[in-house]
Amino acid sequence: MDASEPRFSATGPQPESVPVADPRLLPTPDYGTLGPNPDIASGEPISVPARRFENLRRLAPFFAAAIGVLCAVLTANIGSARSKLESQFGNQSSHLVSAPSRLPVSAKDSGQLDRMKPQNQAEALLELAVARSDAGRSDGAVDQISSRVDRWQGKVQWDSQIATLTTAALNSSDLRVRESGIEVELAAYGLAKNSASLDYLLRTAESRDHAQKIWALWALGLMANRGVETGRVVQVLTAHLKDADEDSRRWAVEGLALTGSGEVLQPLLETMHDDSSPSVRERAACSLAESGMFTPEQRLAAVPQLLTYTDDPSLDSQTHLWAFQALSDITRQRLPNDSTAWRSWWQSTRD
Repeated sequence: MDASEPRFSATGPQPESVPVADPRLLPTPDYGTLGPNPDIASGEPISVPARRFENLRRLAPFFAAAIGVLCAVLTANIGSARSKLESQFGNQSSHLVSAPSRLPVSAKDSGQLDRMKPQNQAEALLELAVARSDAGRSDGAVDQISSRVDRWQGKVQWDSQIATLTTAALNSSDLRVRESGIEVELAAYGLAKNSASLDYLLRTAESRDHAQKIWALWALGLMANRGVETGRVVQVLTAHLKDADEDSRRWAVEGLALTGSGEVLQPLLETMHDDSSPSVRERAACSLAESGMFTPEQRLAAVPQLLTYTDDPSLDSQTHLWAFQALSDITRQRLPNDSTAWRSWWQSTRD
């Protein structure tokens, strides 16, 4: 969406400071997949650049390398910096950095950050957070985002750069970087972390407008993760797992995964087992295994039930494979797709 366009268009009286969802907003997509099924399209034309990447984890090395190059050339000519990036990474660099001169060498350079506009602060800090995390180190970008994000409300616009960066952040292996992605996304959506925004999202989740509904299901997960009536949101999203259309059920799954609440593990497990749609079952499996906001300890709690799914005769072979893949991702074990082998290994860890 062009930054000059309003992010939200009014359709009636709204509570003060609560946005009206622009149907062009697309929830952040998958964090990789466990199976061959394609993503479910929303069925709506989306003019915002779609944040869909076949496997966003492949972008991580480009972020880390791009930051390294930028730090080395910050004092050189801007044109030279861009030519270096383009020669080293080709067209990939254009997806990562749109304005090399605005990036501080370190997130600890508060003075330089203070001289930047909120939009550029958000983009630069999130880019640094992703790159530093993928390089196995941190220089305070996450803390800077946390301390500044409330001041960005109404000043950060949704654009393709924010879209790319928040998606990359939500694919980070560092849970704190994922949290930073959530914070920036909420700011860019214009959603304050309060009851007025939450009530608006709850109403929108019941909308007959499909695009607005699935956006609200996603955004509810973002809000719940930041502690805004998490229990209430979990109840609402769990209820949407029974919706007639699979697209709504899929985004209810994604929203539940974002909450990071341990109480959603069982609904996700049941969805993986019982949902009529293979795509929804796959998203539930992926949420348990690697996407969303769960801690490693929370994911481990799903292992016993996943073990029963590996040879459950009521499940098809594809769901068996997703169960094996989820087990592998959660435990970091590379065992054959054999139920007996997995049960034996799991039991050995319990002894």
